[in-house]
Amino acid sequence: MTPDLETVPSAAAQLSQTVCASVPAPATPSLCSMGTLSLKRAMRLWLWLWGPRSLGVALGVFMTIGFALQLWGGPFHRRHPGLQLRPSRAPSPGPTTRSCPSRQRLVFLKTHKSGSSSVLSLLHRYGDRHGLRFALPVRYQFGYPKLFQASRVKGYRPEGGGTQPPFHILCHHMRFNLKEVLQVMPSDSFFFSIVRDPAALARSAFSYYKSTSSAFRRAPSLGAFLANPRAFYRPGAHGDHYARNLLWFDFGLPFPPDMRTKRENPHPPKDPTPPHVRVLPSAADPLAQAPEPKALDRPALTVAKGQRHMPSPASLDLGSSSFIQWGLAWLDSVFDLVLVAEYFDESLVLLADALCWGLDDVVGFRHNAQAGGEPGSHAVGRPELADEARQLTARARAWNNLDWALYVHFNRSLWARIERFGQSRLESAVAELRARRETLAKHCLAGGEALDPKYITDRRLRPFQFGSTKVLGYILRSGLSPEDQEECERLATPELQYKDKLDAKQFPPTVSLPLKTQRLLSP
Repeated sequence: MTPDLETVPSAAAQLSQTVCASVPAPATPSLCSMGTLSLKRAMRLWLWLWGPRSLGVALGVFMTIGFALQLWGGPFHRRHPGLQLRPSRAPSPGPTTRSCPSRQRLVFLKTHKSGSSSVLSLLHRYGDRHGLRFALPVRYQFGYPKLFQASRVKGYRPEGGGTQPPFHILCHHMRFNLKEVLQVMPSDSFFFSIVRDPAALARSAFSYYKSTSSAFRRAPSLGAFLANPRAFYRPGAHGDHYARNLLWFDFGLPFPPDMRTKRENPHPPKDPTPPHVRVLPSAADPLAQAPEPKALDRPALTVAKGQRHMPSPASLDLGSSSFIQWGLAWLDSVFDLVLVAEYFDESLVLLADALCWGLDDVVGFRHNAQAGGEPGSHAVGRPELADEARQLTARARAWNNLDWALYVHFNRSLWARIERFGQSRLESAVAELRARRETLAKHCLAGGEALDPKYITDRRLRPFQFGSTKVLGYILRSGLSPEDQEECERLATPELQYKDKLDAKQFPPTVSLPLKTQRLLSP
């Protein structure tokens, strides 16, 4: 018999009360003072209490709860009604017609080589314009590649260390660590990130981290590396987290034992049967072929005595797909939205809708783009290069099998969200977004596009150069009005310089008195 749906909210309320009762007293005011917690928020708090060592147990509990709610038919997979896609309406470029409050407590996991610098740019600009407070690293990253620690946030003081203004946005490079993130940001913040096809990511990472990763440094080419990766790759070697499953690493997920030890199976992994994913003709890899689908995006169920059961975490084979399923389920319990780099503009429209922002808030220029594109992106029309690119793509996805499963999962979830949003509505909003970007580029930029860094003499706008390929940047047009100059600078400023600007704004340097004056004022 189907349970009464009215019992489901009360069960969620009971869960939230149990979680809040478990929270240590000093943390209770900031984490549990807003009344009954939503189910997803309660999950985050529970994970905050247990920490990463209890990931398997946490996953089992959360998936059991989620599966029970699915059986009961309750639509409780989102925390707030405001996160649900609103009824179809004509997209608006400005915030004046918005019928909901914009969300300003944000956690963005900035993944490497996935278009995340462009997302970071729009967060910088939005927070700067609205006077929001960023959780900033002392330098430019939060101790990466180590797991994020709250103590690395500049100006952060734990409970009992005095009052401090709240943080609104956490968005710079880190290896995700939910327990420590929730020390800094409220659990009802909007969590989002971005992923990219691991084949395209591998091409970008190889050229960018050639001097950083010992595996890439020893390989003469990406093709040679992927043909026999274990001849170059050593788990735990300096910088080699860039060389395999970089997305999985950035999300802070644990690795199967065979990927953590230095003595691995000498045989390369079998090429997995890749599930069907949609790939735009203009994507980074236009030659990718989509084989038959394979269910990678939902945990397997077993049937016993006429009932369906979730396998317990203790029974999981860490080298099997079940391990991947639980990792993806855990990410679903934490992240509200994951963007897909191959559908960047579509993702931005969904982000604006989820945050109740206007399209102008997510219009921006591409940042940290490498000059000349990436290897393998110009093979169309040349059969020999096309075959080589297809082979490289298959090998990259097989070698980065955890990233491929992660990408497929969030690709599917993005398109499910697009279907709910409405295809025609999305196409209209994307066209408007691109038209607005083109208009801003013509108005703000000399030449209307990104340029080779050798032409950029303004150090405030010259992007940091790293890796074997030049990183493009922007030059502003002359003759802009003061208002336009300010906004165009926000659009064109690279991430490192913008971080320094925000740092100086939040932590203005103290003006020290001259030595003679100090002596006069001394007792």
